[in-house]
Amino acid sequence: MKPMFKGLMLAGSLLAGGQAVAGDLLQWQNNSLTYLWGKSFTVNPQIQQTVTFEHADKWKYGDNFLFVDRIFYNGKADPNKGPHTYYGEFSPRLSFGKIFDQKLEFGPIKDVLLAMTYETGEGDNEAYLIGPGFDLAIPGFDYFQLNFYQRTTDGSRPGDNVWQITPVWSYTIPMGRSDILIDGYMDWVVDNDQNSRGTYHANLHFNPQIKYDLAKAMGWGKRFYVGVEYDYWSDKYGIDDDGFVDSEILGGTDQSEIGRAHV
Repeated sequence: MKPMFKGLMLAGSLLAGGQAVAGDLLQWQNNSLTYLWGKSFTVNPQIQQTVTFEHADKWKYGDNFLFVDRIFYNGKADPNKGPHTYYGEFSPRLSFGKIFDQKLEFGPIKDVLLAMTYETGEGDNEAYLIGPGFDLAIPGFDYFQLNFYQRTTDGSRPGDNVWQITPVWSYTIPMGRSDILIDGYMDWVVDNDQNSRGTYHANLHFNPQIKYDLAKAMGWGKRFYVGVEYDYWSDKYGIDDDGFVDSEILGGTDQSEIGRAHV
């Protein structure tokens, strides 16, 4: 895989946050906007700007995460999607420990959950994911989740009944008058699937961010992060980078990108 410089990421301002008492149905929620610019993407046009809305919450019986990307292609339109597109995921999880009012703790495991994700965007790319999830107690981390999903595609394209492993993490490092936040996720699809429409190849998407809370350092009150994002995606979209179409026509499907972000 060729190393590529992806760009700059500006991870923007936290729009709203709420904290409730433990007995409430909704215990806390956070909403944020992020701006990202990058220039070494593959499959789609190389230069992109992305505005992302994210929502996370914890409630009495589990937690939810939602994001929606609005992606703008700079200088060259995508042949299938035009000058811009969208993509989003909704990931609810139900806690067995909370539902049954039992402590399901053993070793580093703090809780056992039913993890689900719905993926959607422009074109034929809907997918449904379900499987076991675990909250882990790892020293130093704000949180660490480990989810195992079985993927099912909507329609007849390949990608059914393959397993995906998704760790999600957050780690905070005090730095002077402020903090550095290191968070992100990895989606590792471990299986291939093939049908009459083609092959969905195993792939790995690694997406960490390193951000500095500029607002805390400047005494602005609300959180405003400035930082970088690294986006590595082998065999992007499940397209085999070693295949003829992928290497000769698409120019390769392995992606390695550093972007700037504001949150």
